This record gives sequence, C-alpha cells and structure tokens, in this order.
Amino acid sequence: MTTPLPDNRALKERLARVDRFFADQYIRPGKLAGSLVQVWRGGELALNSVQGVADRERGVPVAEDTLFRLHSMSKPVTSVALMMLFEQGLVALDDPVDKYIPAWAGLQVHEGGELGAFKTRAPARPMQIVDLLRHTSGLTYGFQQRTPVDAAYRKLRLGDVALSGTLDDMIAALADLPLEFSPGQAWNYSVATDVLGYLVGQISGQPFATFLQERIFDPLGMLDTGFHVQPGKAHRLAACYSVGQLGRAVEPGRALRLQDDPRASVYLKPPAFFSGGGGLVSTAHDYLRFARMLLGGGALDGARLLGRKTVELMTANHLPGGADLTQLSRSMFSEAAYSGVGFGLGFACTLAPAQTLTLGSAGDFFWGGAASTFFVVDPREDLVILQLAQLIPSTAYPIRRQLRALVYGAL
Repeated sequence: MTTPLPDNRALKERLARVDRFFADQYIRPGKLAGSLVQVWRGGELALNSVQGVADRERGVPVAEDTLFRLHSMSKPVTSVALMMLFEQGLVALDDPVDKYIPAWAGLQVHEGGELGAFKTRAPARPMQIVDLLRHTSGLTYGFQQRTPVDAAYRKLRLGDVALSGTLDDMIAALADLPLEFSPGQAWNYSVATDVLGYLVGQISGQPFATFLQERIFDPLGMLDTGFHVQPGKAHRLAACYSVGQLGRAVEPGRALRLQDDPRASVYLKPPAFFSGGGGLVSTAHDYLRFARMLLGGGALDGARLLGRKTVELMTANHLPGGADLTQLSRSMFSEAAYSGVGFGLGFACTLAPAQTLTLGSAGDFFWGGAASTFFVVDPREDLVILQLAQLIPSTAYPIRRQLRALVYGAL
C-alpha cells in the first residue's frame, strides 16, 4: 500500500510566515544581508524564500544559484563518503585509526603543561573510526580556546583552511600533540572530520576531492559544489559578514562587517588544504539534493549512495551510554543545542524534543555551519529544512530555533 503524500496547499500558505519573519526581523533591520530558505515536504518544494542581498557592497541580490560557504555543513558530506567505504567492507567503525595512520600509534592524553612541555599519559583505549565520526576522538579545534591543547592548535594553525598548509601536514603535526581526553570518554567538536577526509583518500586510493566529485557530487547532480568556486562562477559567490559582540545594542544597518570579500576570497582558487570538516562551497539546489538523498534512505532519482540501513545507523545516537550532549560535551562551541540532542555518525540527532524546548521529531537529524547555514532532515514528517546565509558566528542570533518553530508550526 502506497502512503499518500501530504496535501501541501495549506502548508504553503502557512509557510508564508517565514518570508515575513525574515524580512521583518533580519533583512530590513540589517542583521542579515540576505537569506535563502527552502522547505521540501511530501515530494515537492513547499517553500522557496529568497531575500536580501548576497553582496551588500555590490548590491547583488541573493539568487537561487548563489554560492555559499558551507563551513561545517561539509561534515555530513565527508561522513557519507567514509560510510560508503564502510559499506564496501574497506573500513570498520571499530578499526583503530592508527591502522591507517601508523604515526598516530603512540598518541597520548594531555595531563598538564603546554606546547613544548606537555605532560601526558596513555589513553584508556586507542582512537577508533567511530570516534572521528561522532567527535569523541580527543581531538579539538583551535578556536575552542579552552585548554593548552587547543592553544597549540592555534599556534600551529591546525585546521585553518587558508593558513595551515596541506591536509597531510595537519595529520603529521597531530601525531606530535596530545589528545584532550581518552577516546570515547567525552564529546568535543574538532578537526576529526578533516581526518576522515584524509582517510577517505587513503582507503579509496583516490584524492579526497576526486572521490567526493565522482562518488557524491556527480551522481546527485550537485553541479556547483566543491572546494572552490569553479571558473566563470565567481560572480555568484556571496559575501560573508561578521557581527559585533553579542549582548550589546545593534544599530540597524551597521551591525555587519565584511568578513570575506567574494572578489578576493580564498574560495576563488583551489586550496592547498582540502577540508572535509569545513571547506566546501555549494548552492541551495545542490545541498537540498544531498539532504533529499538522506531523506530517501541513501538514494535520490535513481542514484544510490548508501543503503537504507546505513543511513539508519548514521542517524542513530552513538554517544557512549546513550547520553545526550549535555552529559558528554566539553566544547565551548558547536553547531547544535545540547539538551535532548545526541550525535550520530556525522550529524546531531534529536532524542527528546521536549528537552530541546523547540519543535522537531524524535529521530530528526541536522547540522549547521559557522556562517549561519543549517539543515534538518525529518523522516517522520517527510521533511527537509534548509537555510543558507553568510553571517559569522552562527550563534549571533537564534535563527535555527526560530526557523524550526516557523516550519514545524506550519505543519
């Protein structure tokens, strides 16, 4: 028996509130230069809201083919790539990472001291592939600014796409730094997904960027997604802005500062560092197709990237003991609220909607990026929500919680 698709006529009328809300609360007050929101439900596009400007300095409006920096919304793509190799039997989730990176066999855990004088101890167990996927590896990000270990990352510029050399350079440098904790004992947002990109290249025998292009982007028809803006498309790259200190009054129209000028952006040429954790640029069309593939259990329009059971495994909570992020997180910054939220193999997942104090479904999964990009996939509601903007940090305003309320409230 075929399940009938929902009648989206009333939904489309109610989703008109999204346009009004973003116009009134963000675009006209100058909090966002521009915004693009799409809602896919029941096999069709129920909302396509395109507002504001992609480049305030040149007066270029946001368009459906505007190119956005994904930052950490690159992570789900890289995680899918690794799990494609998992399905081929080429890697196991409990494989020790040093099976593929022998120089990491002696990784230690930080006990004290700083770069050049670290005091360390042996980990309780080796780091496993699953630790990289769920951010329980003991690795970190320099921008966390919480420990002597992340201070060492900052000094060595590890994970900095523009400044840190190559992915191979980062892997080599990490062999000489301690972990923040023993793998599996805590959750910390980190360069782990960049390491996954390195492993995809090592295990597949293809350059990481080539694997993504041939195995994910080409099959899904993601024509504008990659690690840099393709020739002839530079005029479509949005400007990226930043906002001042939170908690202070913001004068309309003066809150935004140009953070990355699209006329001189590092994204205009191929990078030295291919960051699976944050290096991709894409469009709404392309990322919606990626999200729809996940909604479809690993397949879209005849192209199957993953099996249905693999997607189910990826979107289940993999935090040790079934914990949520409030119980295990050590991060100063992440792309997810913590209460009632677990973490799978590349995505956050909602465990208990009532604990999140926002709208959603148990089993929806999601992630976002530092420049205010965000997506949700909800299999129970046959729903994808995609929001793209270019404002750093993503925590400047509660856009994601507000968008959930607007969309789910319209169902």
